[in-house]
Amino acid sequence: MNIIGIIPARMASSRFPGKPLAILNGIPLVGHVYLRSVMSHLLNDVYIATCDKEIVEYAKSISAKAVMTKSIHERASDRCAEAMQKIEKVSGKRNDIVVMIQGDEPMITPEMINLSVKPFFKDKNVLVSNLMAKILTREEHNDPNTVKVVVDSQNNALYFSREPIPSWKKGAANVPMMKQVCIIPFRRDFLLTFNRLKPKKLEEVESVDMLRVIEHGCKVRMVYSDFQTHSVDNIADLKKVEKLLKTDKLTKKYKSFSGGF
Repeated sequence: MNIIGIIPARMASSRFPGKPLAILNGIPLVGHVYLRSVMSHLLNDVYIATCDKEIVEYAKSISAKAVMTKSIHERASDRCAEAMQKIEKVSGKRNDIVVMIQGDEPMITPEMINLSVKPFFKDKNVLVSNLMAKILTREEHNDPNTVKVVVDSQNNALYFSREPIPSWKKGAANVPMMKQVCIIPFRRDFLLTFNRLKPKKLEEVESVDMLRVIEHGCKVRMVYSDFQTHSVDNIADLKKVEKLLKTDKLTKKYKSFSGGF
């Protein structure tokens, strides 16, 4: 299968303006995500999709492929869909799977990307998958920036929420508490279908894109990962991840830089 990774990134983040180029141990946030993503042996190519010239210039400085997209997109999946179609037009190749890799996950590993794609090889009915990982603290369970997920016996998502689910008061400490990890592969055609679907009330209330899939009667296959990561949503997260990356083994494998921010 022809599988590509797309990293959507924009400077106008409401919670953290300029986040993609925020520096982590001398390297911009989006640079960490890109350099770790290209290590996946299942990805034929990796692109940064953005509407900002600053990010395109940075991508050029590290020889990363960048695709300019419209500035009107509010959802990462919309930006990825536009980028994918532009990539296909230029390359002349049809993509089978598009892996959307969120640009605020600087601790992802190539193994996580590989894990997220495996369901597509095993089950032709899988349209979209997500990684999930254990929630280890009560603080994270209560954090609205952490998207919680509950699944059925086949690991299909039942519901996503920014609220603490399952209920702590009713025994959540005794059942697995899982969070969404934002590596999201789509089958090519379903990515386009997904973006044509009208968002419904639950997606709007929870501000979680994947609820659109469930609300329209489709399934999201969740894949368990025991890799511990931490996304960057604010300055405090940036400082925390900066400390964690100082002992990270993958950073030693980054290719050399030629300039950048």
